[in-house]
Amino acid sequence: MSAIADSVWTASDTTPDAVEQALRDMLVDRHTAEPESVPARVLNLVAVVDKEWSGEIANRLRQVGRNQPSRTIVCQVEAGRQGIDAQVSVAVRGEAELTLARELVILDVGPQHLEHLETIVDPLVVTDLPTLVWSPHGHDDAVAALLKIAQIVLLDGVDEFDAADGLARAAALVDRAIVVDLAWLRSVPWRERIAALFDPPSERVALDRLSGVTIRHEQGSAVVALLLVGWLASRLGWTASPLTQDALGQWSGVIRGRGLQEVRITLERVPLRVRGLAGLTLETADGTSISLDRDRGGLAAVRTDESGAREHRWTIMGASRGEGGILGEGIRQAMLRDPVYRPSLTAAQELAG
Repeated sequence: MSAIADSVWTASDTTPDAVEQALRDMLVDRHTAEPESVPARVLNLVAVVDKEWSGEIANRLRQVGRNQPSRTIVCQVEAGRQGIDAQVSVAVRGEAELTLARELVILDVGPQHLEHLETIVDPLVVTDLPTLVWSPHGHDDAVAALLKIAQIVLLDGVDEFDAADGLARAAALVDRAIVVDLAWLRSVPWRERIAALFDPPSERVALDRLSGVTIRHEQGSAVVALLLVGWLASRLGWTASPLTQDALGQWSGVIRGRGLQEVRITLERVPLRVRGLAGLTLETADGTSISLDRDRGGLAAVRTDESGAREHRWTIMGASRGEGGILGEGIRQAMLRDPVYRPSLTAAQELAG
């Protein structure tokens, strides 16, 4: 997609009403210049970021591809700022037979604006569209204020230093809004592969005999591993109970599976350059094991029989989506509903104690 034209408007020490009027005028001017262009109208995204890290966030948003929001409002928080500065741009890009106009509003605000940020943002969102809030640098007071006008919260449990805190933050929001958790989305390929492994009817009986689950994760991504085990527990009827952490921050413990079956859970920290999971191993009571690990171009799979004498190796194709792909999927998921996330989150919280 290439931009046909960008229109830009800037103002210092301005007001939300002035910004809203500028948006209206720019869209009228753009339609006059390009009658075939129409405003994209699917989703509002409100991002609250620390100004010193806004460049990183802008780079991530540029990588989401076709999942770009219709109107993006970036609130850049700057210590010591009193007034509001604004920059508005309208970009028209060709998509299939349409040329769609998308709007970007950048507001420089001070910390004192966050408690009542909804009064600043409300005039700027497109009415009758879902509004998604994303605050990757914390600012929970801004999120609380924006929930008066927004329906969806995008977060990343990996952003929290402690995995239990990441789960708790999501749980605190799930009763107030639709939560889209990037930590949860990082486990999607692994959940799909596990489901595929046990999809044949002949393999499903092994689910009742699972006796060990080992998850290998990037050092700061324990919350992704906990959510994956929480998903298994919620889907398979396991009774989740608190795991323990050792001095290295690795989690382990035994929980009750179906019937009297015990399942040993181990979460291992391993070197990995990206957030998320590096691999997993599932073991059954008869000694059979299946391992999946990141590999070039997909996942390396190894199945070992109960005697340990025979191995079957194959590759499951599928490249990593990267951080841009994860964020793009998060924006896309804002328009969907995932009924499995909440019970998985509840089980993960029980595992984290």
